Amino acid sequence: MSTKIFVNLPVKDLARSREFFTALGYSFNPDFSDDNAACLVISENILAMLLVEPFFKTFTEKRIVDAHTEGEVILALSADSREQVDELVDRALAAGGSPTGETQDHGFMYGRAFLDPDGHHWELTWMDMAAAQEQG
Repeated sequence: MSTKIFVNLPVKDLARSREFFTALGYSFNPDFSDDNAACLVISENILAMLLVEPFFKTFTEKRIVDAHTEGEVILALSADSREQVDELVDRALAAGGSPTGETQDHGFMYGRAFLDPDGHHWELTWMDMAAAQEQG
């Protein structure tokens, strides 16, 4: 069975969010996108539904947290190389994202993080699995 994950994230300005993630090199699935939502394609099986806040509220009775001041989730993605980590985070920062945390460099593992314009926390990590097993 092939499982897809749809992460649902509230956003204040859908057009701004689309511009931000397009600048990072991502695309959107038009079949699941309209004026209330944009389906961000992270990979074949990982998608993020960027939902304008009033539409997001139709799915939950909970209040929407301000991700700029409160923790909600850390979205961690793997990268194929250290260079890919740097490239994507640098693009995020150039497109209006904010840096968060320190660069993590453990030799066999490397990671950086950023906040998107709505304050959602994204981490990119590369790991040399052979070297990680040796560290074991």
